[in-house]
Amino acid sequence: MSSNTPAPGPSRAELGFTQPQFWLLRNLSKNDISSDGHDMTIPELQQAMSSYIRPEDDLEAEAEVLVERGWLTRDGDGRLWITERGDEARASLKQHAPAIRARIHQGIDEADYVTTLKVLQRMIDNVRGEAQAS
Repeated sequence: MSSNTPAPGPSRAELGFTQPQFWLLRNLSKNDISSDGHDMTIPELQQAMSSYIRPEDDLEAEAEVLVERGWLTRDGDGRLWITERGDEARASLKQHAPAIRARIHQGIDEADYVTTLKVLQRMIDNVRGEAQAS
């Protein structure tokens, strides 16, 4: 790495969280995606995240980790709430987002990145079209 190249930022793993955990915190925080900061169930969170959650993401297991950390609480009906500590963690994690993005994109030309996303989206659309046509 040259002296002009900034050191890459920390990874999510180095910060001790996963992307689905960050999404959970963001979707439950009135200071972020949630309009009111009210509680949500796992199915409600899955619906809220349907445009970006992956099939392998286990929100129930990810939420349990956050409950154990004291970042979320679960009421008697299984509804999840973000705690003050959880919102503080969310804000701290969000501050690292630009550095994480820089690390992921390090050495990748912006035009190549955009082209890659377009190609991948087209491939996804093609597969969805085949599944619907079948």
